Amino acid sequence: MTSSDRVTATYLIETAFPLEQAATTMAGEQSTGTFVRVPGETDALREAHAARVEELVELGDVAAPSLPGSGLPKGGDDARRRTARVTLSWPLANFGPSLPNLLAAIAGNLSELKAFSGLKLVDLKLPPTFLDRYQGPQFGVAGTRALAGVHDRPIIGTIIKPSVGLSPEATAEQVRVLVEAGVDFIKDDELQADGPHCPFDARISAVMRVIRDHADRTGKKVMYAANLTGEIDEMLARHDHVLAEGGTCIMASMNSIGLPAMKVLRAHSQLPIHGHRNGWGMLGRSPALGMSYIAFQKLWRLAGIDHTHVNGIDNKFCETNESVIASARECLTPMFDAPHPGCEILPVFSSGQSVMQAAATYQALGTTDLMFAAGGGIMAHPHGPAAGVRALLLAWEAAVAGVPLADAARDAPELRAAMGAFGG
Repeated sequence: MTSSDRVTATYLIETAFPLEQAATTMAGEQSTGTFVRVPGETDALREAHAARVEELVELGDVAAPSLPGSGLPKGGDDARRRTARVTLSWPLANFGPSLPNLLAAIAGNLSELKAFSGLKLVDLKLPPTFLDRYQGPQFGVAGTRALAGVHDRPIIGTIIKPSVGLSPEATAEQVRVLVEAGVDFIKDDELQADGPHCPFDARISAVMRVIRDHADRTGKKVMYAANLTGEIDEMLARHDHVLAEGGTCIMASMNSIGLPAMKVLRAHSQLPIHGHRNGWGMLGRSPALGMSYIAFQKLWRLAGIDHTHVNGIDNKFCETNESVIASARECLTPMFDAPHPGCEILPVFSSGQSVMQAAATYQALGTTDLMFAAGGGIMAHPHGPAAGVRALLLAWEAAVAGVPLADAARDAPELRAAMGAFGG
């Protein structure tokens, strides 16, 4: 069996046990082993199916356990809590090219093991055999750009706010304001799917009338990500309604629907899928538990999303800028070597974004292959939404050209006003 037949996963661990013992415990728990050798666990079976410890790098000690409930080695404790980076590998034959069963192996019972006071999945690498079963993104970066009609700059996006409470007609009126302002992309908030005050079909029909009319007059068809999150049969029917109304994007909350449902949606869909990551904080916020977004987004790229949120520079949430950029960069990095498709997707920057973050985002990421979603940064501009969109375009133009924002704003009143409003 070659390395291409194996799945690898990398973790950060914290333990009072000797590191080699802890890593071996991880491998055994998630493959052939239990706490004692059992009948039937032959040497041949272990050779064929046991997980392997591929790398173990000690990182240092911590003063106290990060998580409750951890145990100590039998016979005493040397008072050390060690941290390390551990990479394990599994033969694909253990679970086949199945994302649900892959998850059981790489993220099953590990976090509950008493030997660990910290254990977090930080990366994984899959063999291209998974592409025999999963389609990956249908549109990705290039296809999304083509549908949005935006090239050589970021796609400028925004979100319907307030998140809930608007009727279909009120939602359509806000869309009218936004499309006339020149925005490229609008999305439903993840809290608005098919509530009784704003039914999905009625909302999308009302919104698409506005978008079609604007396209007829201007030639620009704004992309609207309709949140169709629901049961599988509901999502497929909602997709068909968006398609019939001339829509060019759908959105689903990834954690809410799960990987198998996303696979079904991708197989059915004729539109880009905007994968919303709400709920990821439960997995990603703790440094000692859960899963990094670098690992998380690979699963969903394979399942078929075309864009996903990565938070934003200087965001309103708890994520660091370094983590945001690492996630965005990973979305644009091929998962598989040529000639296999790389499954690259469009990273979506959001959360308190305005003209003030454009330069830092470009400097850190080094590309304009991204969506830059600003709510207040557009709607709260002192001169109105059109000036908000214009200011963002000018800020990104300056960022790419290496021109300081203040210099670019000298002859641009929209940019000066935006800096005054959002610079604090």
